[in-house]
Amino acid sequence: MDILWIVLGGLLMVLGLLGCFVPVLPGPPLAFIGLWVQQAKAQAPFNDKFLWIWAGIALVVTAIDYWVPVYGTRKFGGSKYGIWGCTIGLLVGIWMGPLGIIVGPFLGAFAGEMLANQKSEHALKAALGSFFGFLVGTLLKFITCLMMTWYWIASW
Repeated sequence: MDILWIVLGGLLMVLGLLGCFVPVLPGPPLAFIGLWVQQAKAQAPFNDKFLWIWAGIALVVTAIDYWVPVYGTRKFGGSKYGIWGCTIGLLVGIWMGPLGIIVGPFLGAFAGEMLANQKSEHALKAALGSFFGFLVGTLLKFITCLMMTWYWIASW
């Protein structure tokens, strides 16, 4: 029966790692469920504290992933218009699939800055901030999922 939990956990780990790059899949939560499934084995490999900590990490990293494009827009000189545009672009992009989550905040920040009568160079800089925020979020999710995958492998 342990083989079933290892295989199911492995499938969830793979989906979690894919979810780092395919925005439709929630990477860290899937990887966490892969860890949690291991508790069904005859000899549970993790204690409750470990699982609660990883549940918190998965939730925080998932939340940060949605926040960093807005933060990147602000750090790259975006105005309130650019930040609102990035936020609206993110919310609209979520419903348009993987490409929408990448392009939505970028276009939203750019459009917001253009509405604020900024030069196109300034608007592009703010939009690039949202894209760099997306990249940072992706890297953070990937590192988190890799660490959970390592613990999953160690639990065999």
